[in-house]
Amino acid sequence: MQVKCAKCSRSIAVADVIESSTGRLTHLDCAPTQGLTPEERVLLFVYCSDHDAAKCVACDLQFPMMKFAADPLGGRTNLCPRCRTDLTASVRAHLFSCHVLPDEIRRRAQEVRSAAQVLIKHSQELADRSDVLIREAEAHLFERQQALRVAMAKRSQT
Repeated sequence: MQVKCAKCSRSIAVADVIESSTGRLTHLDCAPTQGLTPEERVLLFVYCSDHDAAKCVACDLQFPMMKFAADPLGGRTNLCPRCRTDLTASVRAHLFSCHVLPDEIRRRAQEVRSAAQVLIKHSQELADRSDVLIREAEAHLFERQQALRVAMAKRSQT
């Protein structure tokens, strides 16, 4: 069972930017595509503007941020200029591993990502546990309904 966003009901992936609100995980931005946060854009501009920051798996090409394409009418950014594939996940992965970023920033970013992964894993475990409890309750209800039917059938025969 996949952990779902409490706002948009889409699955939450490990690479998604999330927040916890009243004990429930949600995407930070429930738009159809998860764009970069303002903080991620600043880091990209300040520290990664002079080197490749994304790799398009489809084209097997790498791009610096200034070469990313955009679709202003569709509201999408960080696209491969060649095939228009969304590069957001690749850019985000680069930010978590870029050696140009100061160690403190990279360490804090890794801590945030690790905390998000723990939250997602914990939510997944809770969702799995609740699924098991629901199945057990359904089985128990079915047994009780069967017992009631048997008792009613015996009573109507006498």
